[in-house]
Amino acid sequence: MLALAALFAGLGLETAWAQARPKVGLVLGGGGARGAAHIGVLEVLERLRVPVDCVAGTSMGALVAGAWAAGLSPAQMRTELGRANWNDMFIDSPDFNELDFRSKRLAQRFLPGSETGVTPRGLVSPPGVVSGQKIKLFFNQLVHADVVERELEQLPLPVSIIATDIGNGARVVLREGSLTLAMRASMSVPGLMAPQELDGRRLVDGGLVDNVPIREVRERCNADVVIAVNVGSPLLKPEDVNGFFSVAAQMVALLTEQNVSASLATLTARDIVIQPGLGTITAADFERHAEAAGHGRLAAELKADQLATLSVPAAEYAQWQRRIAVSKGQVPRIDDIEIAGVERVNVAAVSRHLKQLAGAPLDTGALNRDLLRAFGDGSYERVDYSLVKVGGRNLLRVMPVEKSWGPDYLRLGVRLETSLGLGASYQLRVGYQKTWLNALGGELLLIGDLGSSTGAAAEFYQPLEPGQRFFGYAQAGYLRERIDFFFVEQRVAEYRSATAQAELGLGMNFALLGQLRLGWRESKVTNSLETGVDVFSLLPERSTGSLVVALELDQSDSLYFPRRGWEFRASYLDADRGDFTRLALGGRAALPLGDWVLGVRGSWVDSPRGLLPLNDAGRLGGFLNLSAYAKGQFLGDGVAYAHVRAERIIGRAPLGLRGDMRLGVALEAGRVATPYAPQRRPGWLGSVAVYLGGETPFGPVYLGLGLGDRGASNAYLFLGTP
Repeated sequence: MLALAALFAGLGLETAWAQARPKVGLVLGGGGARGAAHIGVLEVLERLRVPVDCVAGTSMGALVAGAWAAGLSPAQMRTELGRANWNDMFIDSPDFNELDFRSKRLAQRFLPGSETGVTPRGLVSPPGVVSGQKIKLFFNQLVHADVVERELEQLPLPVSIIATDIGNGARVVLREGSLTLAMRASMSVPGLMAPQELDGRRLVDGGLVDNVPIREVRERCNADVVIAVNVGSPLLKPEDVNGFFSVAAQMVALLTEQNVSASLATLTARDIVIQPGLGTITAADFERHAEAAGHGRLAAELKADQLATLSVPAAEYAQWQRRIAVSKGQVPRIDDIEIAGVERVNVAAVSRHLKQLAGAPLDTGALNRDLLRAFGDGSYERVDYSLVKVGGRNLLRVMPVEKSWGPDYLRLGVRLETSLGLGASYQLRVGYQKTWLNALGGELLLIGDLGSSTGAAAEFYQPLEPGQRFFGYAQAGYLRERIDFFFVEQRVAEYRSATAQAELGLGMNFALLGQLRLGWRESKVTNSLETGVDVFSLLPERSTGSLVVALELDQSDSLYFPRRGWEFRASYLDADRGDFTRLALGGRAALPLGDWVLGVRGSWVDSPRGLLPLNDAGRLGGFLNLSAYAKGQFLGDGVAYAHVRAERIIGRAPLGLRGDMRLGVALEAGRVATPYAPQRRPGWLGSVAVYLGGETPFGPVYLGLGLGDRGASNAYLFLGTP
């Protein structure tokens, strides 16, 4: 009886305490990376023992609010943000070495970001620069959705997340459903990140309509006191609004500022506004999250006297913490795996990337890598997952979302090149790709080139089984290009070389490592003199049928300027009617050392039998191929080349772009064992290259200078796709 009386007395005290203290609503506003300041505010609320009855968040505020309500302490949030690679998170695709071979070669031929869907509705662009693939996987892990699905309505602390319906501009308040999807929707900056489809709506950043959602906490928990944290970016000065991007940013800031001002105007004298002084921290400065959190803590400490009026005794605060605590659960054992939602894509094309086994504990890190590899195939807007209980069993449901603008695509490539040795050249490339022509994943690629080189090609690729390890291929093309010939290292003739070629063969993919091909090639080459002396008048029109074997392995982390990894290529051609064979070997490797990258590259072209025809001969000259000399200046049989280089990283691409800018120097050496024209410098040739280069949205760019033996020199400027 005494125990029962004590229990009722305790309940009475709890009820009285809950009724006596004012209800507190916490509002965490949007501001991109500036929103990390919310973590510092939460640290002060924790120190002062201020309980909260409900929380509403927008954009980055939604991320912090959702993570907090899902059980992460401010200290844990600091740790998780510190672990995250924010620049990489805003790049959807995996590293280059995580792509399959076809995706790698597609990236080599066309500009990144040039993909446009070809649909019955016409040309359709992707809905955003970023689809949010890595961001969503990060959210899953952050709130432990990889252990148990987090639903807003099941969280012990009422959470409201604000988004905007991009279709009609309506303010959308998310109180139910997936926490991670709600967070993803609220952070979808229009144009930058694709909208999140949810319940038939396309949702984007809630900051457009309610960046500091004070009204929501009044309605959600009848808050008596509102703690509003405003981290929005200040307006640009008029003199700084002078370009497309600054005008667009200012327009969004003006819209946001209007709804923030209207929201703040509803506050009463009892409410508390915290506005951290974030200085030069911008919405994109995610790497400065710790600094932003520090500013948030400082701003909250300045309001400590007001916040302290909401403080409760330690025992009561501990009781509140226990009431809102979220069980993180244990790592589940996966009983079944299901791939759901695909229509065109064969499920085997997705499952071939999955290493997670039924009956084994869930390995979230490995699963995230596998889903990124599947995403890298290029068929999906995103690839997500969820854990579902079905009949008491743990079902891992993998959910690829096929591109709404697929499966046919238009792609573009451009190249601008100039050098002292050969002058300027240009090229425009257009590609039309049709994917998933059949259940095994057949593809057709049509390419047209116009410019200094002109041609057209058609390629058909047909996997022979669902896992796409074995395949057949057929390709045909015509290319007309300029070939310069040098005599005693002076350019004396310019030819137009026309090559018609067709090839049919079989191949095998080595997972993400590379590809082996075996085929038969028929080619016909015609050379005609354009200008100069016809020193190679013996260049005949020739037709050749050849057996072709090619092995290409690539584990570089970047296509053009890798920081680490290696690449190896080998090809062998046995000409049936040309009485010659051609063996070509090449490789490169890169290793990072702090802000430096050390690299090596080597190549060799030779004919084990006979003598190579001029059009198949090895060539030296050009950027990082004996840079002091003109492109293709030396040609012949038995051509060897090697270089070592050191590159200093002097700048990195802004948020959402991959790559860096480097200042490099290379020591080069090359030799033509059997030159096809007299050389002023026989034997091994040396060259030193100094260059500034890096990757851009328009492909690689470099400005270089090459110096060689006996005063030889050349300079280069390049932009685009090789």
